[in-house]
This record gives sequence, C-alpha cells and structure tokens, in this order.
Amino acid sequence: MSFSASGTSRPTILQVIPSLDAGGAERTTIEIAQALTRAGFRALVASEGGRLEGELGAAGGELVRMPLNTKSPHRIMANAMGLRDLIRKRSVRLVHARSRAPAWSALLAARMARVRFVTTYHGIYNAGTAFKRFYNSVMARGDAVIANSRWTADHIKKEHKIDPSRLAVIPRGVDLSRFDPHGVAPERISAMRAGWGVPPGSTVILLPGRLTRWKGQELMIEALTRLKQKGALAQVCAVLAGDAQGRDGYVRELQALATLRRLQDAISIPGHVSDMPAAYLAADIVVSASTDPEAFGRVAAEAGAMGRPVIATDHGGARETVLPHESGLLVTPGSAEALANALAAMLSLTPDERSAMGAKGRAHIAAHYSVDSMCAATLAVYRRLLGC
Repeated sequence: MSFSASGTSRPTILQVIPSLDAGGAERTTIEIAQALTRAGFRALVASEGGRLEGELGAAGGELVRMPLNTKSPHRIMANAMGLRDLIRKRSVRLVHARSRAPAWSALLAARMARVRFVTTYHGIYNAGTAFKRFYNSVMARGDAVIANSRWTADHIKKEHKIDPSRLAVIPRGVDLSRFDPHGVAPERISAMRAGWGVPPGSTVILLPGRLTRWKGQELMIEALTRLKQKGALAQVCAVLAGDAQGRDGYVRELQALATLRRLQDAISIPGHVSDMPAAYLAADIVVSASTDPEAFGRVAAEAGAMGRPVIATDHGGARETVLPHESGLLVTPGSAEALANALAAMLSLTPDERSAMGAKGRAHIAAHYSVDSMCAATLAVYRRLLGC
C-alpha cells in the first residue's frame, strides 16, 4: 500500500538516533528512510548527524539536527521538549527510537504528543544494577518492540517480561544489490589489497569492526600467535579493519601486541574502510571474534552475502546467520585456542572448498536476511499501529 504525494495522506515517521556515523543501527535508519519515501511516507531523522548524512539525503530522508548523543538527564528532558515540538510542527504520527538515551526523550515526547512509539533493540545492554535495568527498559516500552534476531527476542522476553503481542522479530537486513559478489569490479579488489599492503599470493583473513576491545582484535592476534607457533601462518595476512572512533590508545595497544608477538609484518590495521563489498572480496576468510554476544552481527551476514566463509563466535545472532560447517564455523567465545583451530581448519581448505562454503552462505543470507524483507516487515509494523 502506498500514499499519494500530497496532502495529509502522507504520514510522517520520525526516527531518532544519536548520530549517523558507521554502525548497523545507523545503516538501518537510512534503509528504512528510503523504504518510507518509496512507499509514500515522509521520513524524518532526528540526530546529531555524521558521515552518513549524505546517504540519508540521497535516500529521501530529512535530517533534523538535535543534540541527542547525550546521557545527561537535563539534556534528555530538553530533547524531549524539542522532539515534542517537532512532532507537533511536522505532524509526525509515529516515532521510532533506536538507542536508549534518545529513546527516553522520544518516549516522553511521543506520550506528550499522543503519537505511536516504536523501539528497535539493536544491542544487548549490560544491566548490573537496578538503575541500569530501569534505564535499559525504555527499549521495551514501545507500542511495538522490534528485536533484530530471535536471540534478541528471547533476551527481551526474559529481561523485560513484555507482552509477546508487542514484540516483533525483524532481523537486520543486508542490501543484496550492494553486497553482491558480481557487482564488484576486480580493480576495486586489487586496490583494497594493495592499500592493505598484502603481498602477492597471500591468503587474507579479515576481521572488520569498530576498533574496541570487545570486538576481539586482541583475541585475533593471540590466535594468530598460536598459528605461527604451529608453523601455519606462512603467506597469511590478517587485516583488522575498522574505525577507532577516538580509541587511539587501543590502536597503539594492538600495534604493540603485534610487535611483541612478532606479527607486525603479518597484520594490517588500516582504519575505517568505506568500500566493504570490495573488502570482503579482498579477503579469503572473514572473522567475527566478538567476546560479548552481538544482537545480530552485521559482519557475519554481510560476509555471507559476499560469498565468503565466516568464522564467528558461538553466541548471539551469529548462531542464526552462520550455518556451522556449511557456510562457516562457530567458535567458543573468548578462546584464542578455539579461534586458532578454526583458522587452521579454514586455511587447510582449498580455494574451491572455501568458495563452496561461501556459496551456501550467500544462499542462506539471500533467503532470510535481505534488506527488502526487513523494510517490508518494519513498514508493516508502522501500518498496523497507524491503521493504514
């Protein structure tokens, strides 16, 4: 169902997110904005903005700049007033929040303006105290609560005891037109490997993700150390690609650890990579080594879509996106030995055997995790709440 391009028949949907830099929640925000525009809705995004602002505009969304990247109680209340005024001024009918602090502002604003409120549980939040559990609970207070995996949905039901009728499982989607192995020119792949300093004939192991401790970069270095001790690291280049987001001290720690383990010539830390489809194809094996469970795990899904075999930690959403011993391997969380063994097993395969695993991964992701399916299911939630 779509709406006419004029008059009040075009409902306005407001998404609320702290910033528009790299990340799964940010990417989903833009994808939903594009789907809304195509379906005849108006798509607003309240955020501080960031490097993805241009993509939001190209998708048909409109950025309303607000200082939402804050946990200050005073600022949260001020933002609630600002969002309430925005809702009334722009005739917003539904607010969709994607992060806790701005979700509190959005919840208060939606209730004051008497419009529908939706949340998406993009991550699993630590809840060591009663206050933290209360703070986290905003993500389960929507008229509809979207979980980005079955694993996340189970967590929400256990943690928040919500009415199952308010809970919708809508997995994170992969843009199969962007993440298409046939859509990447060989020159992009060659340029990526050259930028990483990969010697000719090397096997590339890629660990993409923000450079932060829980993403497992240190664990990867320790696993590579074990491979080296076993003589299984010849002609292998490991790439730890991702944005440090100001964690320069952690980058120096990784570099020092690589030097201490005498792996500095086998490890590249190139920083943020914008052309991820080419990055996946420039790799032979992709690793997601997160030590904490990821609610969905974008890396495993995107790498699978690109036809690359994946080694992922055996928890969280990876249990749904990786088919063990078919499209990849799952390993014990936090175990460098288990990761080293999985890497050794994957390196022992022929290129054709790894390609066969990658093909199964592509088929699995295409069947269950497309961005089109995610957008259609999300818009169906909006329509149900709005009665249109």
